[in-house]
Amino acid sequence: MSIKNIIAIGSAKGGVGKSSISASVALHLSKEYSVGILDADIYGPNQHLLFDIIEKPSFIKSNERKLLKPIIKKNIQFSSVGFLLEEEKAGMWRGPILSSIIKQLFFSTHWSHLDFLLIDMPPGTGDAYLTVLKDINIDNFILVASNNKLSISDSLKTLTMVKKFNINVLGYIENNIITNTQSENKNIFNLEKIHHLGSVNFNSKIYNFDTNHVSDDIIAVSENILSTINKI
Repeated sequence: MSIKNIIAIGSAKGGVGKSSISASVALHLSKEYSVGILDADIYGPNQHLLFDIIEKPSFIKSNERKLLKPIIKKNIQFSSVGFLLEEEKAGMWRGPILSSIIKQLFFSTHWSHLDFLLIDMPPGTGDAYLTVLKDINIDNFILVASNNKLSISDSLKTLTMVKKFNINVLGYIENNIITNTQSENKNIFNLEKIHHLGSVNFNSKIYNFDTNHVSDDIIAVSENILSTINKI
């Protein structure tokens, strides 16, 4: 398994469009790079829904280990607990089992060579976050937030947790989920000096997720991510 850059994409507040942003960035990056998505939202995985993945994964044996073979859509490799759950059933797991499933998804997926693995994090700052930040070698973290006080307040808690694990915060993406107007304030976190990777205005093709469309905002954000990584 060769993965050059593992990027966790998170948001403490649910409903800010993190999964759609992760998927959109992956679509753009996949045009020039080998990309994978690990859907670590153990409670409500969405990536298989966004990409209309209905097939179940197959398994292969490697060195006596049973490994999940990622499903490939739009030139992106996918691994998700959503492949294993029945569509209308929720994943109801307590801490130790939840952590075990996330680690198993990562370490027991037969990833091909990847330039980028994007981890679609669940909302909150609970066991799932602790597992990913502690047990997976994350290279960078990206925050998705909307410009309202609840999202900003919860996002600051996420940043505090990420920094405790000494993981590089690449920056934040402002997702304007209900407007077409970008905020004039390029640092919505005030005193926290977090790099602004760009803003994404409301777009119906992102909202309803058209896998054949990548907006200009997403292209700009994705290119900013690449240039920021290259400066590290």
